[in-house]
Amino acid sequence: MSSNADPGRSSMEDSPPSGEDEVVEPDQGNVLSHIISQLRPGADLSRVVLPTFILEPRSMLERITNFMAHPETLLPMSTIDDPVERFVSVVKFYLSGWHIKPPGVKKPLNPILGETFTCHWDYSDGTRGYYISEQTSHHPPKSSYFFAAPEHSIRIDGTLKPRSKFLGNSAASMMEGIATLRLMNRGQNKEKGEKYIVTQPNMYARGILFGKMKYELGDHSYVRCPENHLVADIEFKTKGYFSGTYNAIGGTIKNEQTGEVLYELSGLWNGEMDIKDVHTHKKDLLFNATHAKHTAPIARPIEEQGERESQRLWKDTVHAILTQNHEAATDEKTKIEDRQRDEAAKRADEGIDWHPRLFRPIQGGPGGPDEGDEDLDWIINAQVDMHDPQLATKQILSIAPILQGQKESSQFQIPPHHGSQDPAAR
Repeated sequence: MSSNADPGRSSMEDSPPSGEDEVVEPDQGNVLSHIISQLRPGADLSRVVLPTFILEPRSMLERITNFMAHPETLLPMSTIDDPVERFVSVVKFYLSGWHIKPPGVKKPLNPILGETFTCHWDYSDGTRGYYISEQTSHHPPKSSYFFAAPEHSIRIDGTLKPRSKFLGNSAASMMEGIATLRLMNRGQNKEKGEKYIVTQPNMYARGILFGKMKYELGDHSYVRCPENHLVADIEFKTKGYFSGTYNAIGGTIKNEQTGEVLYELSGLWNGEMDIKDVHTHKKDLLFNATHAKHTAPIARPIEEQGERESQRLWKDTVHAILTQNHEAATDEKTKIEDRQRDEAAKRADEGIDWHPRLFRPIQGGPGGPDEGDEDLDWIINAQVDMHDPQLATKQILSIAPILQGQKESSQFQIPPHHGSQDPAAR
C-alpha cells in the first residue's frame, strides 16, 4: 500500500462519546464575513464558497463509505433466518456508522462531475467487499454508489442528493436520496433478493457565525422492508434551546400491515443505543459507538489512480487542508472547480451531453428492469450475478479498477459521449 494512499486517510478520528465535541477553529470569526457576504436566508449553500478550514479532507464519494465501515454489523445480516431478527440486524448496521466523523464541524469536498472513487475491504474470513461510486450530476449534486460483498450475498445501490440551505446561524445539508440494500439469499424474489429501503438524517452545522460550532444530525430517517411489512422510523433529535441532549435518537420498529409496534429504540448515535421489546419490556444494547473501531476501506495507491479519481484529484487540496494552509487549500480547490466550469462551457459550445461512465439511468415503471427502484435515479451500468460469488467478483472488477495493480481502461476517459448516443447501449 502506498503511503500516499494510506487507507487511514479514510479513517476519521473517533468522536468523543459526549455531545460536547465542539472544536473552535481559530479562524471561525472569518466565517461571518466569508459567508454573510454571499448568502441570504434560504439561499442555495451548494453554490457558496466555504472557508477551507471547515472542509473535511476527503470527497463526499469517499465519505459515503462510512455506511459500510462496520463489517461486524454488516456481514451477519444475511445469515439470520428469522425475518424480524434480520430486520433488527439491518437497523443495527444502519445505526453503526453515524459516529464516524472528524472532530468539530466539517463538510466533505463537493465531488466534481465525473469524479469516481473505488475501494475495497478485506474481511477477517478472507472475503472482500467492493465499492464503486461516481458523481452522476453536478446541478443538482448526485453521488451514486454501488457496494457488494458477494460471498455474503449483500448488495447496496444508492444515490445521495444533498441539498444545502443557509439558516441564519446554521447551515443544513438535507440528505435526500435513498439506498436499497438487498440480501440476495433471502426473499421471495430469488432474482432480486429481499430489499430494504434506507434514507438518511439531515446534517446541521450550528454556530457557524457566532457561538460554538456544533455538528448535529436531525429529523426522521427510515429503514423499510416492504416484503415483510417492517419499518423502523428513527428520529435523530437535535438539542432544544433549553432542554434535551446532543446526539440523541429515538424510534420504533413496527409492522406496517398491522400497525403493531415491536421495538422501541433509544440512546445516542455516538454512544450507546438500546432496543426494547415492547411486549416483554426487555431492553438490550443494540450498538455501542462510544469506543467502536470502524474498518477503513483500502484504496489503490494514488499513483495508480486516474486523474478523475477522488484521492488523486483532491490530493493537493487535501494536503493543504491537513497542513492548515488555508490559502493553498482555497487555491487548489478553486483550480479544480474552475476546470469543471470550463469543461461545462466547452460541452455547451460543442453541443455535447455528458453521461456518467459507470452508472446508467434507472429504467423503471411497470415491467421495467429496475421496477421499484425509481428513486435511485442511477444504477451501476453492469450485470452482476450475486448468486455466483466468483462470477460476481469478476464482473465487479471489470467495471472499474478497485484493487492495487488494476489498470484504468481507456474507455473510461473524458471527453464525454455525444448526446445522440444511447447511454444504456454503452
